[in-house]
Amino acid sequence: MQASTHSLAPQWSLGGDAGRVEPAAFKVYTQRDLDRIEALARLSEAQRFEMKVVSAVLPFRVNQYVIDELIDWRRVPDDPIFQLTFPQRGMLAPAHYERVAALLRAGADKDELARVVDAVRHELNPHPADQMEMNMPRDEEGHRLDGIQHKYRETVLFFPSQGQTCHSYCTFCFRWAQFVGDKALRIASSEAAVLHNYLRTHREVTDVLFTGGDPMVMKTAHLKNYLEPLLAPEFDHIRTIRIGSKALSFWPQRFVSAEDADELIHLFERVVESGKQLAVMAHYNHWKELDTEVAQAAIRRVRGTGAVIRAQGPLIAHINDDPAVWARMWQKQVELGIVPYYMFVERDTGARNYFEVPLVRAWEIYREAMQRVSGLARTARGPSMSASPGKVEIQGVTEVAGEKVIALRFIQGRNPDWVQRPFFARYDEEATWLNHLQPAFGERKWFWEDEYAAIRDAKLAAAD
Repeated sequence: MQASTHSLAPQWSLGGDAGRVEPAAFKVYTQRDLDRIEALARLSEAQRFEMKVVSAVLPFRVNQYVIDELIDWRRVPDDPIFQLTFPQRGMLAPAHYERVAALLRAGADKDELARVVDAVRHELNPHPADQMEMNMPRDEEGHRLDGIQHKYRETVLFFPSQGQTCHSYCTFCFRWAQFVGDKALRIASSEAAVLHNYLRTHREVTDVLFTGGDPMVMKTAHLKNYLEPLLAPEFDHIRTIRIGSKALSFWPQRFVSAEDADELIHLFERVVESGKQLAVMAHYNHWKELDTEVAQAAIRRVRGTGAVIRAQGPLIAHINDDPAVWARMWQKQVELGIVPYYMFVERDTGARNYFEVPLVRAWEIYREAMQRVSGLARTARGPSMSASPGKVEIQGVTEVAGEKVIALRFIQGRNPDWVQRPFFARYDEEATWLNHLQPAFGERKWFWEDEYAAIRDAKLAAAD
């Protein structure tokens, strides 16, 4: 894929003190275009080769707005947005890196390289937390409904096929497998009727999350096909429509100067006027993403529709593993009318060894950041692990009956009865994920473990 440029509509005025947003062309670069990114010329040949090796395995995509407006090239390679978007050698284990690098140095043919890359990818846990096996529902005949995930009772996720890419890719992304061209690893559907039929028969569902990729890469006309039917009376049980997106960070022009930006805003207004809540689940990783004029203009325009913007993102090494970064980001979000929602733990997939932060340290960063902000910014929950049993929050480190422990609780669970029930793990400074922890007080199992095993066995049996 070559770098591409798409023309956008004439400039659009925000009016008042919001300023004007000039038209811009969306220019994107992928792995094949690394040598065409002028800013990389300041890096050494060895660094550029390392990027080619890593991007042969993990997806790479960046656009000119990110390059020009968000990265401080004087700080590269330490700049957080550079780390967020450009491949780094440490993202691959040494053995994986050398296998791919050797082939590139030797000029191996395309098929040989593809075989090795495919093998490496499958060793990186491409679909963590049993996404493919346990979260995808089936119809009455037992056929898997591609493009739908239904893990928690009230919430359904839908992956529209037109939205399974992003304006830029995050290097840590837990959904990296969506973007590598392997259909066996991809979750997507272009059948709006599949979603709507499923929701008709599942009245327990109150929230639908459109996710990806990024649904905001879609034309508004495609998004309408999915959203507008949900406004009909037969879907009164659907109270909230969520859209997961990084566009407010990586291409805010989508909301203010794209050729169908006005149409998108009108669609948002219709959803809100229907009586449903529209929540844009914005992915932010650093306060720098909130600082540009066009980003703030996009936020104001989305909020002007009546939609709520909720901010979430993982705590990740090399990018935001600093309480001062989170405190500044949360406070800025509140100033802009965004609701801080989640601090996640980096998932156990892809380049996790490069980005993960021990759970105890994650909690310390969360706690120190919370101490620096006002109550309005303390709505962010976390640090939270989106593990297979559910969303598990690290609540802190304490001592109970003479034993130092990590306090945990479910924010969400495969069984709703688990939610808000505290449980305790042995203190472990090295653990980075739920499966690294052991029950405290000499217990052999977690309180939920047997029930979860039964749920998992039943789901896997149905998948056979």
